[in-house]
Amino acid sequence: MDSLSEIVSFGWQSSLRVAHSSFVFTSKALGILAQLTKGNPNHREIAIALREAFSNLGATYIKLGQFIASAPSLFPKEYVEEMQACLDSVRPVAFRDIRSSVERELGGKLETLFHSFDESPLASASIAQVHAAVTKEGLDVVVKVQRPDVHLTLKTDMQILGILTKILEFIAPEFKKSGLTAMFEEFQTSILQEIDFIQEAKNIEEFENYLLRVKESRARVPRVYHTLSTKKVLTMERFYGVPITDEVGLRKYTNNPRKVLSDALEIWFSSLSNQGFFHADVHAGNLMILKDGTIGFIDFGIVGRISPKIWKGLMLFTQGIGIGEPTLVAKGLVEMDSTDSGVNPAVLAKELDSVFNELESVYVHLTDNEIFDESKVNRIMYEMKEIAEKNGLKIPREFALLMKQMLYFDRYVKSIAPEINLFRDTQKFAIS
Repeated sequence: MDSLSEIVSFGWQSSLRVAHSSFVFTSKALGILAQLTKGNPNHREIAIALREAFSNLGATYIKLGQFIASAPSLFPKEYVEEMQACLDSVRPVAFRDIRSSVERELGGKLETLFHSFDESPLASASIAQVHAAVTKEGLDVVVKVQRPDVHLTLKTDMQILGILTKILEFIAPEFKKSGLTAMFEEFQTSILQEIDFIQEAKNIEEFENYLLRVKESRARVPRVYHTLSTKKVLTMERFYGVPITDEVGLRKYTNNPRKVLSDALEIWFSSLSNQGFFHADVHAGNLMILKDGTIGFIDFGIVGRISPKIWKGLMLFTQGIGIGEPTLVAKGLVEMDSTDSGVNPAVLAKELDSVFNELESVYVHLTDNEIFDESKVNRIMYEMKEIAEKNGLKIPREFALLMKQMLYFDRYVKSIAPEINLFRDTQKFAIS
């Protein structure tokens, strides 16, 4: 908190937030508790009730719903499917509030700051809203504006969610088995990263500096306009293009979509191997092919950094999965551990054998052109991590970010270049 007025504001707004959250959850709680106390609760009904509560509460809770939707290995199928609704655009912030936020942050009237500023948002998400604008110099930009008071409500929301996590684990042991507490901590870390736009600007420019250093001309990041940016407002160059998963759209700018995807993978993996830095949220909307044929990486709110030790372990891990060798998978997990735990890779490999066979069967089915079961792969990855931790390994947070990102990429691969086995071919893409 930066001032006494902000502390006072947080105090009464926090109380209001608790009251509002309590009212919303109470309206759903009786039905949820009735289901949980049953011997065989109806998780579909519980998931619907939670999704409705999340939608009413907005911001943090919608982000939590999105997190659940993207983690099928950690939550029951009913919750993952129901929370898909949270992936859609959320209710937009009124333009008068956006205007007020921008003017307060940048210290001037909107008309003096920009030549034009579209009132209708390009996108409305749980943390921020994006508007198209034109600078006084005539440059096309996008302006990312945090939702009003989102930083003030986060602390309260996190406290409430922490309590709810403990209650759910106590009432329904299956949630405890899923590692809900650890996932809540991961969610908390990632969402706090996303509300510091100064750090996001630094992340963008760190990736840009890497591209310049290695003379990489196949990809770009948007230019940041620092004089029109603060911790809560981020003004960037506007990119024109299509998502890399839009194969029809891709063909407007390239006659070889497979090469575009291959280039994107090489660039992402090279930053990981050479810089120890990676964009950790490259979903479909954040990876584009631009009108000039280059690849655009956007939205650097979540990034990861790894040490050479973790990189070496990741290479062993993915190589083991790709060639069907559980001992290499085990060695990779041991290598990633930051402690001297003395775990025997052969013993660990034996314990991993059953889930490894499941994973191998998934890839065997892929060669037969069957539908890719991402949820099954996600679950298997989590089981591997759980077995490793039971054996005394401390798997770094970055491992989860890397696996999530590789599964995103694997989805693109199966759509555009199904002959590629991303895990087997990791070293091929990790060019120097």
